[in-house]
Amino acid sequence: MFETKRLITQNFINKNVLRKYIVFIFFLHISHCIQTQTKPKNFFDLSRPAKNWVVFHPFKAKRALKISLEAQRISDSIKQTNLLDGDSDGGQVDAFRHAFWMARLHQEIGLSAARSLGKKHEKENYLTFKKNQLENKSVPDKIASTMDLHNNEEGLKLTTKGIKVPINGLVFRVINAIKRGDMKIIKKDKNGKSLTCNGKKIPKETLIGKWKNNRCLVASNIKH
Repeated sequence: MFETKRLITQNFINKNVLRKYIVFIFFLHISHCIQTQTKPKNFFDLSRPAKNWVVFHPFKAKRALKISLEAQRISDSIKQTNLLDGDSDGGQVDAFRHAFWMARLHQEIGLSAARSLGKKHEKENYLTFKKNQLENKSVPDKIASTMDLHNNEEGLKLTTKGIKVPINGLVFRVINAIKRGDMKIIKKDKNGKSLTCNGKKIPKETLIGKWKNNRCLVASNIKH
């Protein structure tokens, strides 16, 4: 009788853990969709990098989702002001989103988990490129991924786990870091067209289908 009860209890626990695991995977997928501004799909189609992150950080995924929502919301608000350049696709607002996201993740889930999630996100971007899908309204490439990883690292430097910093204060920490040139952005002309490091305009059609190209990264305080 006791063995039967134990088996029933264990079966219930296993089902409960599985249910939580699936929910956490869904949370992380929504998080990725928020960061890439893509529409959610069935969570069983979630990429391997994201699934791997959840396996090792199952109880942090829900907080990661909350912070991702927060980072996107605040970035959208910043875009509507004159605090930064208004460019969310390779510009200062893009840099802000990644740095603020990582800074908040560092506070809430720790340095290692935050950095790992950022790297998994960039691996997803490569898979997005392979499928010719959009990230922030354009197909991602290596230079954009390099930019994101750099800005992630700069964001991680701005906070410490467990040390609370008011959101407004953190927003201006990130903005000040961008204006100091600590972050990276993609070099563009005044019309938002990508440039080489020598300042030559890059025809958009030459970037299609290329993970590696001749777009150029510059310090985040360089103006178009």
